[in-house]
Amino acid sequence: MSIADLVKPHIRDLDPYVPGKPMEELERELGISNSIKLASNENPLGPSPKAVEAMRAAAGEVHRYPDGASFALRTKLSDRLGVAENQLVFGTGGDEILELIAKTLIGPGDEVVYAWPSFAMYPIVVKGMGAEGVQVPLTDDFVHDLDAMAAAVTPKTRVVMICNPNNPSGTSVGADAFDRFVSELSDDIVLVVDEAYFEFARRDDLPDVIAWMERRPGTLALRTFSKIYGLAGIRIGYGICDSELASYLERARHPFNVNRLAEVAAVAALDDEEHVRRTIEMNSTGIDYLRSELEKLGIESWPSEANFILARTGSEVFDALLARGIIVRPMKGFGLTEHVRISVGLPEDNERLIKALGEIRGMDAAKREAGP
Repeated sequence: MSIADLVKPHIRDLDPYVPGKPMEELERELGISNSIKLASNENPLGPSPKAVEAMRAAAGEVHRYPDGASFALRTKLSDRLGVAENQLVFGTGGDEILELIAKTLIGPGDEVVYAWPSFAMYPIVVKGMGAEGVQVPLTDDFVHDLDAMAAAVTPKTRVVMICNPNNPSGTSVGADAFDRFVSELSDDIVLVVDEAYFEFARRDDLPDVIAWMERRPGTLALRTFSKIYGLAGIRIGYGICDSELASYLERARHPFNVNRLAEVAAVAALDDEEHVRRTIEMNSTGIDYLRSELEKLGIESWPSEANFILARTGSEVFDALLARGIIVRPMKGFGLTEHVRISVGLPEDNERLIKALGEIRGMDAAKREAGP
């Protein structure tokens, strides 16, 4: 008997998450330096200087366990969001909140409805619990098809997940469409709204998920410090929901899951409004620049409410960009063989990407003109 025979079938057959290629790995492979990574939707400005200083100040205390209740962060976020302290659940990034939801609510025979393509962790956490993911295709414009998602709900459905703004398309649904969908969703289904890119959204009518929690217990908003706050490397995220659901998620949570440096960094980052303002401004300018320049190159892209764009560049572009020291995210794993996801970088990084794409397009055109 092999180890594989001992492993649960739904774990044995699970396709693991594949992260974006690290810059260090690319540079080792190609023997180059000065590569840029526009693949993982990270904040190109880095973390808040206040967060860095807070971590430095707390570094001498890492021999002690962190505050298991994350009291300082809990009280600050509670005040910021206008929710009770017992409505907050903290984890090592939004991923752990998803794991807690799956661990608490689903098992073999259950179904979870979510759009596809969307965040790659949804099928992983669902299948990891032996449940079945029901993937509902996005519309032709890469937007959540809420009518189709409603139709996909069955008596086996335990959770519905909506990523808004959606990763990897960058598209979003507005308040009216969202409200209609939620008002018709059965109360015995937990609704999870993944708002990892919430702060980047430019539309005025983004749904108010927190307001729904009083009207509909069993509604959860998932947010993170990885994106707008630039703290992806220390892993901290949180869920907002009604106190009863939060209490059950807390029971499933491991003690001391949020480390000491992560908590102090998050608290300090919340106070650095200037860093957030600069990030939003640079991202908005970057989205407009990239979409405009891609259009000039004849490359289709989609409107984005996040810090990245989806672009149809052709299947060969990913490797061609790697050869030039530029990492973007191929979408082949999502069934989009002609597309890549491009994170907004610093202005000089965006310009370097556009220049490289122009060179690649020019080389392709020259090959076509030369013929066989």
